[in-house]
Amino acid sequence: MARGGVNKALVQAARSAILARGEHPSIDAVRIEMGNTGSKTTIHRYLKELDDGAEPAPAPSEPIDDELTALVARLAQRLKEQAQEPIDQARAQFEQQRKELETQLHEAREANTELQQQYEIQSLALTQESAELHDTRSMLQTEQTRNAGLNQALADFELRLQDKDEQIRSLEEKHLHAREALEHYRNAVKDQREQEQRRHEGQVQQIQMELRQAQQSALVRQDEITQLHRDNERLLTENRGTLRELSLLQEQLKHTNSRQDQLLEQVTRIDSERTLLQERLRIALLESQSLKQNIDEQSHINKALEVELIKLQASLDESVRLAAVVATAPDASAPQKND
Repeated sequence: MARGGVNKALVQAARSAILARGEHPSIDAVRIEMGNTGSKTTIHRYLKELDDGAEPAPAPSEPIDDELTALVARLAQRLKEQAQEPIDQARAQFEQQRKELETQLHEAREANTELQQQYEIQSLALTQESAELHDTRSMLQTEQTRNAGLNQALADFELRLQDKDEQIRSLEEKHLHAREALEHYRNAVKDQREQEQRRHEGQVQQIQMELRQAQQSALVRQDEITQLHRDNERLLTENRGTLRELSLLQEQLKHTNSRQDQLLEQVTRIDSERTLLQERLRIALLESQSLKQNIDEQSHINKALEVELIKLQASLDESVRLAAVVATAPDASAPQKND
């Protein structure tokens, strides 16, 4: 677009001033005459309108060669200007494409950086979860070892309890045998006393002596029975203590089993979270690889555009060189004509 203030009148005034000095009114010369203002495209359009609308000049008094030289120079200048316009457009388009590609590349790099940060965060989280899983498994192994020890202690207490039960049964059997012996002895004494009462009174003293011996023996047996009762009560007390210990061990075992179930649930949950983190990490790696592939493809496109730009620049340089050759050709032929 033309800058504000540049119009056809200004272009015409600058053109007239250049022509008055005997110079060629090229686009650059007109723009310099106006103080380096205005678009070259606009100036070219106004100059074209002025050239098309100009009245035919009177027959020149100067030689035809000079007029031809001036005409060829103007044609060369116009060719150069027309060739410069697509070059400027191509450069502007290339700059726009380059900026867009740079913006896309910058966004892709930012996205790659963000994915890399997410990857590092997820890797750190996965490392922490693995450490927690290792600690949990160590705790589980410790609890399992402790549980095995408690089970062994419980088995030992059960064996001791069985031994105590055997001792109690043995004492009860002894107590029963002692009572049966005492009852048998009492029956025997009773029978013997009845028999002795039927016997002659001469044998009363002997019977009384034997009775005293039997009574002493009965007292001894009674002491043994009393001792057996005491042993039985002591064993029962120990048995109750053993049962209390067994109940405590069973409560501990139940608590340990509950703790073990909790640890197993925690291990399962950590395994599930680790699987989820691994899946997220795999998706992030795939996205990162896709972005890298897009960046590589964009780099190839940029390189192709750069190659095309180089070719276009070479072509434009060739066009400018040819235009310059065409522009300088009349100047080279004019001295030959004069000679």
